[in-house]
Amino acid sequence: MNIIEKNQKYQISAEKVLVGLGWKTNSEGENFDLDAFAFLLNSDNTIRDKKDFVYYNNLTDPSGSLKHSGDNVSGGEEGDSEQITVELQKLPKETGHVSFVVTIDKALEKQITFGQVKDAYIRVINADNQDEIVRYNLGQEFFNSTSVVVGDLLKKDDQWFFDAVGVAFSGGMKALSEDFDLVLK
Repeated sequence: MNIIEKNQKYQISAEKVLVGLGWKTNSEGENFDLDAFAFLLNSDNTIRDKKDFVYYNNLTDPSGSLKHSGDNVSGGEEGDSEQITVELQKLPKETGHVSFVVTIDKALEKQITFGQVKDAYIRVINADNQDEIVRYNLGQEFFNSTSVVVGDLLKKDDQWFFDAVGVAFSGGMKALSEDFDLVLK
């Protein structure tokens, strides 16, 4: 397993990968729900089609290259809480990257931030043999955040790389959908 840090990239040679996102809650009592999203983006950071994303309520994109495992409303003690399968060879040719985002459901209403989340990570697994290729562990730099662009699968010169992005933003699912001009189901 290769562990990378924010802003580092790692080449991916597998044609089909599982992108696993995991976390545990830090607080006592009530569990809270984190949601994983993946967006197919052109190289200029725009979305090609308003249906080119997956999340718990839209499990597959039109090309069939992204498949979401479904919603896990409480996080996990061991293993990935949510997974997104990516078939790199099936991605539309104009895809420049696949962006992975995690938001906290009802974060503002419940006054929850990533400061109450521990052991959060994103990892890329070879779907054929289940070997973990690369992992990015989120630290406490997102303490006051409610949403994080965790990482990208980035295409450069016909090669795919995992890029540990680690950029926080506010507003959750609603702000995310407005930023990409999407209508969530």
